[in-house]
Amino acid sequence: IYVILFLFSGFLNAQLSPEITSWIQTPGQNGYSGIAANVQQVNYTSTDVYVTCTCIPGYDIGPWAGNPNVPANQNFCFKITRNPQKNTGTLVSTPLGHIAVWTNGVSAFNASDAMSYNNQNVWFRNAFYFEGTSFDDCLGHPQQNGEYHTHVNPDCLYDDQASTVHSPIIGYAFDGYPIYGAYAYADTDGTGGIKRMRSSYQTRNITTRTTLPDGSTATSAGPVVSLQYFLGDFLQDYEYVPGLGDLDEHNGRFAVTPEYPTGTYAYYVTIDSNQNPVYPYIIGPTYYGVVPTGNTGPQSGHNTVPGNATQYNPVSGIDEATAEKAFQIYPNPSNGTFFIRTENIQE
Repeated sequence: IYVILFLFSGFLNAQLSPEITSWIQTPGQNGYSGIAANVQQVNYTSTDVYVTCTCIPGYDIGPWAGNPNVPANQNFCFKITRNPQKNTGTLVSTPLGHIAVWTNGVSAFNASDAMSYNNQNVWFRNAFYFEGTSFDDCLGHPQQNGEYHTHVNPDCLYDDQASTVHSPIIGYAFDGYPIYGAYAYADTDGTGGIKRMRSSYQTRNITTRTTLPDGSTATSAGPVVSLQYFLGDFLQDYEYVPGLGDLDEHNGRFAVTPEYPTGTYAYYVTIDSNQNPVYPYIIGPTYYGVVPTGNTGPQSGHNTVPGNATQYNPVSGIDEATAEKAFQIYPNPSNGTFFIRTENIQE
């Protein structure tokens, strides 16, 4: 039996959700030092998506002033849950190391540079201010193990000056919720035009660093606010003010988006009107959702793709199932018209 269908190729993706289809796959493209670029493979089950990547983007990166590290293939496999849930218990802090993955397979880190004032683990340094001179033009840099990452808005990944359209999904946090660029619908129901999402954090009104944002006394004092240590240099210089901006303490909100017309919780990168990063940059000090194991902590990001997973092929938009099919689709990919050939059916 031969069946001719006149359909848009997007029909084949109708049942595939954004956590499967949002990743950038460019087979054969190499990036820094000839390393395979962007996401190498996307596999999925009914519960999870497995993103295999090198942590090297397809765009040019470097140099990194004063940073002796060089990017290296990380051979990551991140697991993104397809059923993210709000955390109704103890909130999970965004840890050191990767806290999310961009759609090109590059790691996103939190706002800290892992150092604290006088190594007392009280006043933690803001990576944007203490390491910003080593960021390249794409606002990223490699750490000691060669993991290329950004602490702030990945401005080479999308057009962060396109202020009249809703920004695309540019990553997924490890609690399974999407991360969007800086611009979204003004109102959470998808109306009101487009606006830049504003952080609800501000620098505290302090001149000495003796108390923490919750009002408690710090176990050790930080440096006096001065021309050497500006307000904002340390994460504890910021406080969350409900309703100050558009976003909550996690740097997200529940809203309608182009990819989720019935609404979803989502994070948004925050920048000012001149595209300068604004704290907390990507995700706040804590995640909104439940964070499954496997992606965070030492030696993380090396999940195993289960044998029952299906590989997503973005070139054709057709899944590559491992089981033998009873039909053929050609040509593949198609320009909109394609043929389906099925096996003969015995009456």
